[in-house]
Order: sequence, then structure tokens, then C-alpha cells
Amino acid sequence: MTTFNVTSHTRSHSPWTTRAETAADAAAVREIVLAAFDAPGEADLVDALRADEAWIDGLSQLALAEDGRPVGHALLTRCHIGDTPALCLAPVAVLPEYQRTGAGSAATRAALDAARRRGERFVVVLGHPDYYPRFGFGRASRYGIGLTIEVPDEALMALALDPERHPLPSGTVRYAAPFGI
Repeated sequence: MTTFNVTSHTRSHSPWTTRAETAADAAAVREIVLAAFDAPGEADLVDALRADEAWIDGLSQLALAEDGRPVGHALLTRCHIGDTPALCLAPVAVLPEYQRTGAGSAATRAALDAARRRGERFVVVLGHPDYYPRFGFGRASRYGIGLTIEVPDEALMALALDPERHPLPSGTVRYAAPFGI
């Protein structure tokens, strides 16, 4: 488990403990994702990814409340940028009563740290352009990275986990089949 002092990441003063999802956490993760999104599509996506070859054990991370209950979740699964293996960050979800407390940031940082420890090199995210740059993500189009579907340019972002040794490749992102892209 990793403990993040949230004061360095958000306005909250309580520490977050993070850990990898286990098989026993599937129902709690579904509850978090269902509560965080307006429709069940994201929760269904997580369930489908859990059964897909894109799933990588240890890259589904949870932020835990003080009582040990999972309240935040961040998921990285296999995708490709062109032919280069990469990871896709999606979804990031937090129970509504814990949103804006640093739980999502703690889970995301834990997932990115776990990916670095595994030797992963690249991560893409399709998300809010005001949220993900805090983790180092930048506009993917600057690196020649795109999608086969139309999305706002600022919403597709990419991150090199070790940019000095492994700069971002260019190419079209190929998501795992459950994404339907």
C-alpha cells in the first residue's frame, strides 16, 4: 500500500492510502464507478475490461477512506499508439461524497507509479483538459497522436512515464475492444 499526503496534492489535510484492486473489490469498484457517472456505461466498461486481455493486474488502483473502504478508483489497461504498447487511463471515478478531496488524484498517481514500476512507458487519456495535466499529461496532437474518432483536440492527452529515455511515439491510439473505438 502507498500513502499519499493529500496536502501536497489537494486542499484536504487527510492522507489517502492506496492499493491495487483485488478480486474481492470488484463490487466496490462497480459501486464507485456507478455513483460517479450518470449512466452505467463506465461501470460496464470496467467489468468488460476486467475480462479482457488488456487487463493488467496491479494497474487498477483504489483510494481508501480512513476506515479502509474503497472510495476512489483509477484504471490503466493496455492500448497501443500505432504498434507501440501503451496504457489507457480510464475511468477515474470517486464516490460523490469524496470528490474534490484528492481521492481521485491519489488513485491516479498510484496507478501511474505502479505502471512506472512495471516498466511501462506511455499513457493516454481521453478526459477533462483541466484535470489531467496535473499528472504530466499534455495534448496528444503535439506528438502526432490521434484517434479514429472525432474528439476535441484538448481532450486527448498523452504522457511519457520516462520522457528522457522514451519520448512519446506518434500514431493512432488503438484501444482494447471493450472501448468500442
